[in-house]
Amino acid sequence: MSDSAQCLSCVHYVYNEDWEEYECLVSLDEDEYAALMSGKYQGCPYFRLDDEYGVVRKQM
Repeated sequence: MSDSAQCLSCVHYVYNEDWEEYECLVSLDEDEYAALMSGKYQGCPYFRLDDEYGVVRKQM
């Protein structure tokens, strides 16, 4: 899965109504951002699947 396709299904990727665009809400420090931009990681290490039915499955 490409990074951009991965973002579309990530819980941290949300719509900002003020700017009318999507943004990633992960707060990175300078070192983490540099490592992510340098291609050190194969994919985003902060990716978490946005599974909106996960809570329902736990309640069953």
